[in-house]
Amino acid sequence: MSLQINQTEKPLYIKVNESDNVATIVNSKGLPKGTVFPSGLELQEYIPQGHKVSLKNFEKGDKIIRYGEIIGAASSPIFQGTWVKESYVTLPDPPILEKLPLATKVSAPLPPLEGYTFEGYKNANGSVGTKNILGITTSVQCVVGVLDYAVKKIKTELLPSYPNVDDVVALTHNYGCGVAINAPDAIIPIRTLQNLSIHPNFGGEVLVVGLGCEKLLPERLSPQEISGNITRLQDQAGFKQMLATIIEMAEEKLIKLNSRTRVTCPLSDLTVGLQCGGSDAFSGVTANPAVGYAADLLVKAGATVLFSEVTEVRDAIHLLTPRTINKEVGQSLIKEMNWYDQYLKRGEADRSANPSPGNKKGGLVNVVEKALGSIAKAGTTPIVEVLSPGEKPTKKGLIYAATPASDFVCGTLQLASGMNMHIFTTGRGTPYGLAMAPVLKVSTRSSLTEQWHDLIDLDAGRIAQGEATIEEVGWELFHLIIEIASGHKKTWSDYWGLHNDLCLFNPAPLT
Repeated sequence: MSLQINQTEKPLYIKVNESDNVATIVNSKGLPKGTVFPSGLELQEYIPQGHKVSLKNFEKGDKIIRYGEIIGAASSPIFQGTWVKESYVTLPDPPILEKLPLATKVSAPLPPLEGYTFEGYKNANGSVGTKNILGITTSVQCVVGVLDYAVKKIKTELLPSYPNVDDVVALTHNYGCGVAINAPDAIIPIRTLQNLSIHPNFGGEVLVVGLGCEKLLPERLSPQEISGNITRLQDQAGFKQMLATIIEMAEEKLIKLNSRTRVTCPLSDLTVGLQCGGSDAFSGVTANPAVGYAADLLVKAGATVLFSEVTEVRDAIHLLTPRTINKEVGQSLIKEMNWYDQYLKRGEADRSANPSPGNKKGGLVNVVEKALGSIAKAGTTPIVEVLSPGEKPTKKGLIYAATPASDFVCGTLQLASGMNMHIFTTGRGTPYGLAMAPVLKVSTRSSLTEQWHDLIDLDAGRIAQGEATIEEVGWELFHLIIEIASGHKKTWSDYWGLHNDLCLFNPAPLT
């Protein structure tokens, strides 16, 4: 990406690509009518920060270009120097999946990046944790009240005696019964729960709490299928015995987990998930490109990098299929796009349901513009594998893990895919966090970092101000990932204990 910043002390705008005919206002309070840029452009009205200014006169139907790509057409004449509002931009048709080029622009392998390691927890199966957590999973929502009560007691009465254990996390959800357990799409929530149960940060210590009459049998969630890892509440003589049983089983696991210590591991043991939330017009020019640069560094160092969010990829898919390592991977990517197209169609929805009101307030006019900014997180390396929702990778490198765009569902599915570090970019701001893995938040705007100084971990807004380059922030993020993965530093969400609930993706019917 060639990022051109038209900069004086004031005013500032960003034109991403030479062919763009709109630019983005940088100044935190926006700019008033009459503002003149060094290029000679004069604003004909007030334009808020993050919103677009027209660099030319548009006739109705003229193509509007940002990132060097068409984001829509003018619905009416737009004069140079005016605010290009959402209502002025018609949504173009999405790329036709059957006509996409496959594996036609596969970049050469990047030179290896050697000499970088992190301190992690080695597991018997070869995976590595960035945290040391007791995870307790559930086979049905019915048991959640009892388990939550037990976890509170475990945290207050037992956990202080096991200082090497970071946390106790209950994997609660709304699945397990009253569902079409054998429906084809039921594989998604079931696979997700199975893979969550064996997350690297749980150290291989599986504990399942079931009820006893649910459709999702607890044995399906315990890979070892050992009865000692499962308790069923219907087998217990009342609430107090339920608690005593859960606590006794938990302490057995805590003893084992407490003996674990961090050891030096190669960066190839990291699985890093990338995600946007509360995006704005700066996401695609500051935070996401910096994350993309860091993603390239991670891939060069041998790590696994997951990017996701189907509806925030679909309209830029023509830029991704050429990057697939071969045609088979390209076809897998198209298959996931098509599956989601049909999923939305069944629900009588379409891609225009994205972006959110906050995204629009931050300057994004439609999902096309949002998608073009979103894929910047994926850097430049070839896409080596495509995962269906909740699947685990079989390769190292850049991987597309298909998920909905919902923050909570995406995060849950990336955890199921083995993510042990989460990078989350935001322009509008969100206190989102996950208990199972560190969530490192990167802001798109310096003003957000200043406002949320104790919630944002890294400020990429300096790129828009001309105070740092994409490469500099990318390297800074790379080093910060290693520091946090090693336990040398906490993210703000972990510092405050801000952790969102897991949220399963279940496209199958309820009964």
